[in-house]
Amino acid sequence: MFERLKKAFGSLLEKISTQELSGGRLEELLEDFKLRLVESDVAYVVAEEVAEKLKREVSGLRVGRFEDKRKILGEALRKILLEILSAGGSLNLLSLAEQKRREGKPLTIVFVGINGTGKTTTIAKLAKYFSDRGFSVVLACADTYRAGAIEQLETHAKNLGLRMVKHKYGSDPAAVAYDAVAHAEARGINVVLVDTAGRMETNRNLMEEMAKIVRVSGADLVLFVGDALTGNDAVAQAEEFAKYVRIDGSILAKVDADVKGGAAVSIAYITGKPIVFVGVGQKYEDLEPFNPESFVEKILEV
Repeated sequence: MFERLKKAFGSLLEKISTQELSGGRLEELLEDFKLRLVESDVAYVVAEEVAEKLKREVSGLRVGRFEDKRKILGEALRKILLEILSAGGSLNLLSLAEQKRREGKPLTIVFVGINGTGKTTTIAKLAKYFSDRGFSVVLACADTYRAGAIEQLETHAKNLGLRMVKHKYGSDPAAVAYDAVAHAEARGINVVLVDTAGRMETNRNLMEEMAKIVRVSGADLVLFVGDALTGNDAVAQAEEFAKYVRIDGSILAKVDADVKGGAAVSIAYITGKPIVFVGVGQKYEDLEPFNPESFVEKILEV
């Protein structure tokens, strides 16, 4: 996992820690480093930011004769990455659900993203996550267009022993979301998870429909679900979705199969919002809270 990003950082640390760095040589190394980051699915603007911050750190660095330069530089990189990954703050869904429960209201979360990112499966995983921690959950299928969408979410609901609110195909998806929230309020259900139709970020009509779903449901949170394997495409999607609805956080699916690793860094930087969870497998249990410190440790390993 993240092999390419690890190599990019490892190579830079090795070169910087074993060479005398004049201004020209440092520029050369950082330019090569930027290209390696881009090849690892780090968006170019993010690669530039990392390189520029590192340049400032290295330029003012005074290393004693017997000090471990690699360790010092590794700490500088760790600080830079954590700043990027933590800039959007944190989002504790369990705390929010507990707060809403005390208020006697459901926590309503709408999930957005393009087709094929694993959005519906991610919703099922999060439903189990909440259920396992004592919260009641209802699923809402606001994807009323894609053939098989209702049946897919319904299968997950049955597997998890949960109720699902649905309308017939072709009906207004915003009405499904509204009815699901009303159902939860009437029955004291703690969490409403709204699945929306996958849509290309270039389809303005569907994007405006998505905004309507968020508005009508009174969503507490809107979470973008991206596929880590699509790299910078996921970054561009998140940026475009944010033009139509607020994005409160992201979930990255298929992280366990991601050999590059740059998508997480890029999405956190571009959206300015936290990555809340990562998908690490096919089972319902394979959803983990995203931990910036753990992510950086895996990348740097210094």
